[in-house]
This record gives sequence, structure tokens and C-alpha cells, in this order.
Amino acid sequence: MDQQISPGEGYRLTLEPLDGTVRVEFNGEIIVQSDRVITLHESSLTPTYYFPMEDVRQEFLVASELTSLCAFKGDATYWSLKVGERTESNAAWGYNMPDDNVAAIAGHVAFYWDRMDGWYLNGEMIDAPERDAEPTGINPLAQWLMHDAWSAKSTDDLVYKFCSGLVEYGIPIHRFRLIIRTLHPQLYARIFTWTNGDSEIAEFQADRTMVDAEQFTNSPFAPILEGAGGVRRRLDTKNPQLDYPVLKDLLEEGATDYVAMPMVFSDGQVNAFSLSSQREGGFSTDDLGYIYEVIPIISRLIEMHYLRRTAVTLLDTFLGKQTGERVLDGLVRRGDGEDIHAVIWFCDLRNSTPLSESMERKAYLDMLNQFLETMADAVLDAGGEVLRFIGDAALAIFPIDEYDDGGRCVATGQAVAAARAAVGRMAELNVLRVKGGLDAIGYGIGLHLGDVTYGNIGSESRLEFTVIGPAANEAGRIEALTKTLDRPVLMSDEFRQCFPDQLVSMGHHSLRGVAEEHELFTLPDDAFAAPE
Repeated sequence: MDQQISPGEGYRLTLEPLDGTVRVEFNGEIIVQSDRVITLHESSLTPTYYFPMEDVRQEFLVASELTSLCAFKGDATYWSLKVGERTESNAAWGYNMPDDNVAAIAGHVAFYWDRMDGWYLNGEMIDAPERDAEPTGINPLAQWLMHDAWSAKSTDDLVYKFCSGLVEYGIPIHRFRLIIRTLHPQLYARIFTWTNGDSEIAEFQADRTMVDAEQFTNSPFAPILEGAGGVRRRLDTKNPQLDYPVLKDLLEEGATDYVAMPMVFSDGQVNAFSLSSQREGGFSTDDLGYIYEVIPIISRLIEMHYLRRTAVTLLDTFLGKQTGERVLDGLVRRGDGEDIHAVIWFCDLRNSTPLSESMERKAYLDMLNQFLETMADAVLDAGGEVLRFIGDAALAIFPIDEYDDGGRCVATGQAVAAARAAVGRMAELNVLRVKGGLDAIGYGIGLHLGDVTYGNIGSESRLEFTVIGPAANEAGRIEALTKTLDRPVLMSDEFRQCFPDQLVSMGHHSLRGVAEEHELFTLPDDAFAAPE
């Protein structure tokens, strides 16, 4: 027997019988001895010996849950080896239904060479065979990687260029889909889809409910992300295996072949990608061989873009969008920063200390998160930047880009709009809480305008990006008076200049630690009206 696949200069697989008897030993026992060994030669890899299952001491094999996919050979199942007190996990594998290209290894078992104690050919101990030669032809995708891939500016740009390159080099891809799991408090994964003929990548951000969605749990991606290997389904056969709904959809669209495989990042994170073809006969061994060879490099490039995007996401989440951008731009040393003119927002939960002592921990945290989320969303929706949460309080700013009346009115307008939104949302939230038998949430919002220093403070090894200065302190002092004056929103006199007829004066008041009195203003009564 001499079965050769893809006789050209590309990726090669060769099956040939081994002349002689091979014996494998483990922990003092002969695991297998056979004169019917099939050697699989594969480009760039060490030759593998496949033994007929009937020649293997099956009492030493323990079935494993591990599976994997080779796009050229099919789905592999694994066995652990247990001899006496010694166990070697997932030390053997085989293909019950191998691809037609390697049909001869059906019912055969292979063993990892370096996990056995000894290999013998005709009674003589032998070393592992040398690797097979690299493909003699040049992988065109490798040329693309060297010359073009580096210029991609984002994941979707890289995926688009990669898929366009596949088509350019004659690989019959119709659709490519990539799913990357994310380190994000709300998103589970980002999904990128390229379809032949489209001018751009379609990106979908899947929230964490996707994990339980039937469309995902019944997809090939679900088991792959759990470590189950990959999937290869030829769709142009007489009775194709349509064990996933997506395969039925692709078949109706004219697909002839489907491959889904893991894409593993350097830290072990498992992602997944899939390819489908509409060409008669589907993907050739050369097609998949070229892709298989470059996927590790593509994976690293995608990981690079992913890590930067993750950094941006985490900085946005934990520092705020504008602050995160400043950190990424290099403002990372203690003392780095700038003086800015801004509206300062300070809000606080009322009676937090007695509440934390009287409420159960989870109920208190739920209430605190409801309050902070309502405040933060109102600020962000109006164009502000939440700088930090200080226990049960929050500090935010509305930067003033133009140092004139116009710029100040834009920022104060944003802050007033955010305050109105926060008041309205808190009123709606409190109605729901009271209906549910819970106490309403009390709060205060203080708004001020002035110059602050926006930058890094702290120790050399632990920094925080925030605003400091008298204006920031005075915003907190103004908020403290909301309880005394029984108004949830108070703001300084600077706001009246932009809203002379829309604010209500609360008179002049002393701020703790501030020499001069400040005239304070609030929103009109209709802003605090309870929802119907």
C-alpha cells in the first residue's frame, strides 16, 4: 500500500506500511506489538505509527473525554494509558471515521512517542524518526504574512486582508467567522464574519447571555471553546452529517465543505474560527495545509490587536474613556497631567453608613450598584467622564474644550442635562423599589465649575488618575448641603450665567473650609416631580 495525497509541491500526507515488527513498552508491559503498522508522513511533522486496535493491549486503555480535529484526517478520540499504578493521560489517539484521504488508518491507534518507555523495531530499540521535510512549494500565505499582515490596524482589518488573500491565492473560501472571547464585564465575545463579495467585515458583540442562547449552544463553536477540538463536515456527499443547525443553513446556501477549529492565544485562551466553501469538492489538503501552517502566526497577530483592544476596554471601564486614552498615550508617571477647566460632578448616597449596618450585604451592594449605575449612565450619556467611585460616591467631570462663555455653557448644559436625567431615573427606580417592598434611595448631586489638575497622583507603584484642586473640593462641599437644604441637586453660581431662567436660587451658603459664601442653585420643582 502506498497512498499519497496531493502529489504536487504543497502540503503532503503519505500513508505507507512499515516493514518489520514494532513493539511499544510502558511501565514494564508490552502495550502493543504488530507487524501491520501504518506510517503516516505529514509535512513538517514527525512520522506517526498507527497500530491496528486488535494488536493493542486494550485492557490498558481508558477512554478519555478529550477530542480534537485534524482538518486532513478527521475527528480524533483519545485514551489514557493505565498500567499498574502508573497513568499517562491522553497518551493515545485514533480516528474512528477518518477522512477519505486517510481511510486506511480507521480502527488504528497511535501513541505519543516520548510518553512511552521504549520503542523497538524487530527487537532493536529505536529512536523517534526525524521530522518529514517541509513542503517544497512556497506557501503563498506565508509571503502575505511577511509583506502585508503587519500593516493591519485592527482585528477586522486583519481578518479582511487575510480572507481576501485566501481568495487571491485560489483557496475557495466563501465565509470565514472568528469568535474571540473578551475580558469585558458585559461582553462574552466579539464575532467577526467575512463573506466573499462583501466590502467589509461584519462585527457582532455578543453579551454574556449568549452562552446560554440556543443558537450558540447548538453551534460547533460551543464545544470548541470548551476544549473539544474541531469539526470538519463535507456537505457535498450523498448523506452529509448535519449535526449542527448552521450546517443546514450553509448547505441551503450552496456550501460544500465546513471546517471549524480552535485558535489558541499564547496564554491558553481558546477562541475559534470556521471556514466554509462553495467549490465542488470543498477544500483540498493543500488549501487546509496552507491555512494550518499560518494559523499560529495569524493567531499571534490577532492576539496583539485583541490585547490592545482589551487594554482600551479595561481602561475605559475602570478609568473612563478620556482618562484611559491619556494613559495609553503615555501619561503613566506620577505627576503626569494637565490643568483643565471643567464642570465637576460629585454625587453621594444618603445614609450609607446606617444602611450598610442594617441591610444584608447583598441587598446593600445591589442598592449601591443601582445608585452608582444610574448616576454613571446619566453622566456618560450626556458626554461626561466618570473618574472614580469612592465607596458610595462618584466623581465625574465635563471638560470644557474652549475657555470662553460658549465652552462653559456647553459643559454646564451637559451637566445640567445629566442631573435632570439622573433625577428622573432615580425617581423611576425608587417607584419600583417601593413597589417591591424596598426603601427608596436617597442621594445628593453637587455641581461646580472651575480649574482642576487632571493627572496621576499616588505612590510610585500605585497611581490613580483623577482631578484635584479647590474646585473639586468645593463640588463635594456643595453636595454635602443637599441634605441640609433638602434638594437632591445643587450647583454653584457659575451655572446661572448660562441658564438664567432655568434655575432656582437657594440663597447664599457657607461651604465648609471655604472663606466666601456661595449662592447655590437647584433645578425647578418640575424636575423632581414623581413619575405617574
